[in-house]
Amino acid sequence: MSRPKKHRFVEFKPGVTYFKPRAVPLSELDEVKLGIEELEALRLEFLEKNNYSDSAKKMNVSRATFSRTLHSAGKKIADALVNGKAIRIEGGAYMLKKRR
Repeated sequence: MSRPKKHRFVEFKPGVTYFKPRAVPLSELDEVKLGIEELEALRLEFLEKNNYSDSAKKMNVSRATFSRTLHSAGKKIADALVNGKAIRIEGGAYMLKKRR
């Protein structure tokens, strides 16, 4: 039996949770699911420009876990962009944390 997944702290919950390629009917699209914690990793790395240590502390995970989460998010985004898939942002093991 595997260990239960530790909750990641997230400071941002998106208002928009679905993106799709233009002019392609929704019924014809495959979907990629991006977890809330993966979106938070992208936000911390690329928008806030934090280093791995600071980002990992903010999310309450190790640097290695942060790196894996970021890599997973990048693979999913690349798959969606290259292969014309929709992106649904939902779920994951996270706890919403208030920003200071």
